[in-house]
Amino acid sequence: MLKKFISYYKPHKKLFFIDMFFAFLISIFDLVFPMVSRNIVNVIIPEGRMDLLLKWTIVMIFLFILRYISYYIVAYWGHVLGVYIEHDMREDLFSHLQTLPFSYYDNTKTGHIMSRLVNDLRDITELAHHGPEDLFISLVMLLGSFVLLMRIEWRLTLIIFAFIPVMIWFAMHKRRKMEESFRQVRKKIANVNAQLENSISGIRVAKSFTNEDYEIEKFNEGNNQFKEARKSSYKVMAEFIAGIGLVTNILNLIVISIGGYFVHRKFINTGDLVAYMLYVNFFMQPIRRLSDFMQQYQDGMTGFERFMEVMNIKPDIVDKEVAIELVDVVGDIKFENVSFSYTNGEDRVLSNLNLNIDPGKTVAIVGPSGAGKTTLCHLIPRFYDINEGTILIDDKDIKDIKIKSLRQNIGLVQQDVFLFTGTIMDNISYGDPSKSEEEIIESAKKARIHDFILTLPDGYNTYIGEKGVKLSGGQKQRISIARLFLKNPPILILDEATSALDNETEILIQQSLEELSKDRTTLIIAHRLSTIKNADEIIVLTNKGIEEKGSHEELLGKDGIYAKLYKSQFKDLVS
Repeated sequence: MLKKFISYYKPHKKLFFIDMFFAFLISIFDLVFPMVSRNIVNVIIPEGRMDLLLKWTIVMIFLFILRYISYYIVAYWGHVLGVYIEHDMREDLFSHLQTLPFSYYDNTKTGHIMSRLVNDLRDITELAHHGPEDLFISLVMLLGSFVLLMRIEWRLTLIIFAFIPVMIWFAMHKRRKMEESFRQVRKKIANVNAQLENSISGIRVAKSFTNEDYEIEKFNEGNNQFKEARKSSYKVMAEFIAGIGLVTNILNLIVISIGGYFVHRKFINTGDLVAYMLYVNFFMQPIRRLSDFMQQYQDGMTGFERFMEVMNIKPDIVDKEVAIELVDVVGDIKFENVSFSYTNGEDRVLSNLNLNIDPGKTVAIVGPSGAGKTTLCHLIPRFYDINEGTILIDDKDIKDIKIKSLRQNIGLVQQDVFLFTGTIMDNISYGDPSKSEEEIIESAKKARIHDFILTLPDGYNTYIGEKGVKLSGGQKQRISIARLFLKNPPILILDEATSALDNETEILIQQSLEELSKDRTTLIIAHRLSTIKNADEIIVLTNKGIEEKGSHEELLGKDGIYAKLYKSQFKDLVS
């Protein structure tokens, strides 16, 4: 996993080396200052060389300015490097999410996905910037200070550096606890996001049932769990930082006590002790950096670990290596012994289904809820893969066709209309973003929504709210139909496409759909049987499979399942 993390530096290696170079300069400046201070205290001041004192003061001011420039570059461009890496990871994750099948989204909460995309990668910037930088500077400072301190007083240096193994052991011991605690924090915030997304999406339902207090209670439960997880993580982090602080204070005390004793015994002079104390402070910088790095590492890597969990999910619906393009589509669709289940073969929704849909024909599928009507239509564009059998389009197995090519030739209007947050123009143009404004308007006219759009203050640029909340159900349905007109595919799937329309509008839309269906293969799922009377063939699908098929008149003549459904519905309408 660490190797994968490092690979994200490759596109930005120039910026990475710039960051490391100026970080190295900062370390050198920090190592030089105590040596100059030692020389001033031991030589220049006792000898009264004010000219040298002035020269070294000017030199140090110049070095301080260089250090300021270096620190600015590291602080700004180093963080920019982290931002670039976080951006690349988020881009890769979103692109990967587009490849995952419906089954992943069926089983994963939207809030959890959002949390992995946003929250889990938030700390990557700090880790990507400070991780290599802190390790590099710490190594330079530790080695540099060790060499210079050994030149001043080797016995005291060995005593101080003997604490390093203790600090490493302490850090590794606490690291494991920090890793688990931060992982729990990630999971809890994902639950909070999921609950929040669910509650806000259903706010109208909550208000209609006056369940605001219940929603608050559910949210507070998840929020409290997140609070406790954060408290636990900060407890472990506090133990780590406090422990490092204790060791730091002990080291300072050792320097003052033993260093003072060494001055008394004439092992070192006062200038050496001053330089030594300065070096010890600089020596403690990498220790503090390493302690900060441990926190950043746990924050960043637990997020990266969750990032990789999703990235490692392999899409189960992919193109074959020799997949073909679907061109010049006639629209001949065949189901041959097709079986499908959402649970790997158990509780089959469809079993040994055989069905032929001739090119250019309109076929309606009716039947009770749960019979598999919508599932059947979702199998054609390979939203799910069948367990057994074959689905053919123009005598080509859909598994041999490139997924993008397959879906480009199929238009789908579903019962549950989804509109993107944005304008009416945005949503209609989604059918084919390459089409002109004139073609978009023409599609709206065919969907009988154009006149309504012109009544709005901003026309086609009217903002429709999140998921089209400012529109009625019928208006949203007609926009989705306009989207289909714009796509203009050879195969149409209409899943309750007119379910949200009033009778007058339904008649207008029905005429438009019949016009669009002309010379195209069309599948219609409908509960309103009055909308499918003109279909070339009507199929009655139940839990037992296809029980009846024929034209409207033929099925009424059989006085079977379809006839009973039709008479029952007609009776309801009359009453």
